Amino acid sequence: MVPKRRRSARRALLDGNFARRKLPLREREYCIWDTELAGFGLRVRPSGNYFWFVRLRHRGKHRRITLGRTDELEAGLARAQARRILAEAALDGLPKRAVVKATPTMADFVEAYWDDLSRVWKPSTTKRNWTAWKLTIKPTFGDTRVADILPPDIHRWRDGCAGESEVKFNRAVPVLSALFKYAEALKMRRPGSNPCRGMPRYKRQSVERYLTPAEYRRIGAALRDAEADRPAEVAIARLLLFTGARVGEIKNLRWEWVKPPRLLLPDSKTGPKVIWLNTQAQDVLAGIERREDCDLVFPNRTGKRPLNFDTWWYKFRRRCALPDVRIHDLRHSFASTAIMDNVPLSTIGKLLGHKLVETTAKYAHLSDDVIGEAAERVSGSLAQAIGLRP
Repeated sequence: MVPKRRRSARRALLDGNFARRKLPLREREYCIWDTELAGFGLRVRPSGNYFWFVRLRHRGKHRRITLGRTDELEAGLARAQARRILAEAALDGLPKRAVVKATPTMADFVEAYWDDLSRVWKPSTTKRNWTAWKLTIKPTFGDTRVADILPPDIHRWRDGCAGESEVKFNRAVPVLSALFKYAEALKMRRPGSNPCRGMPRYKRQSVERYLTPAEYRRIGAALRDAEADRPAEVAIARLLLFTGARVGEIKNLRWEWVKPPRLLLPDSKTGPKVIWLNTQAQDVLAGIERREDCDLVFPNRTGKRPLNFDTWWYKFRRRCALPDVRIHDLRHSFASTAIMDNVPLSTIGKLLGHKLVETTAKYAHLSDDVIGEAAERVSGSLAQAIGLRP
């Protein structure tokens, strides 16, 4: 049963807007009761702190249970918790507050269940998600219990990432959401309580960068100069230029997948994939000396891991005076060159391994010079048609 309240007690609809008001402070704390849910209230302390609480009568005794501070627990969730506690009391069940305390910290949860959760991910995805957990999520939530993290905590984390850490937040929040979803499946959180649900990501401007003919010539000359000292890195760069493949697909290439005129990859970002080898790409592979102790086409010195191409590329692009050219821009440029050579989008999609034409269409970048030249041709034809030009 819910205890009777004094008639003089203040009543209001206790929602988020009301909790954000600047309420008058008194020498002693006072309570404001909700107009819709009997027993649900807001306690205002002289210090200026507001607390959600629920009051009930159980087995002849009055009990008051504090749910949390208003700046840490949103009104909707506090109301839901109060409703659940009142329902449990009505069914003669004591509120089980110890359930929340029994859940592990996020760090312990990840240590115990990471292997189970990551089984559905690709190895590259697992590595990327682990980096997001270790560097971005763990410093903030590692010591917090799984059931104690609420939407306001995620909002504060997001606000703290504004600026230089926006990209890290965008990459980390799906990982944290997956952890909470798995915690719900293990009944460490209530169903539908994922605090990352609906959390907006930071909007990032897409970077459109593709190589011009002059830049292609500059890269080609630099590759010829570097070929004597770094033949493996040069071979990777040329394969990326000639095939439009992703860097991971070439860097992790194995000899058993080389079936000229194709590369038959058992797995990629989009699943099994065929990379078609043109004459230039086949010549590059034919010039690579195969190591007997390793099946990797481009191994490091030990032969146990792929070559670290990324570090070499960062130095190489500076020597080419192209510090803003990313490795993936070679793939962009391959598609853009094909489109400007009037290759159909469907064919380009097969060359790149895309499943949807819409995915290929985003690579259809035309340089300003090409657009300007096309506009000049069209306007010239129209001007001649109306007699403005001889």
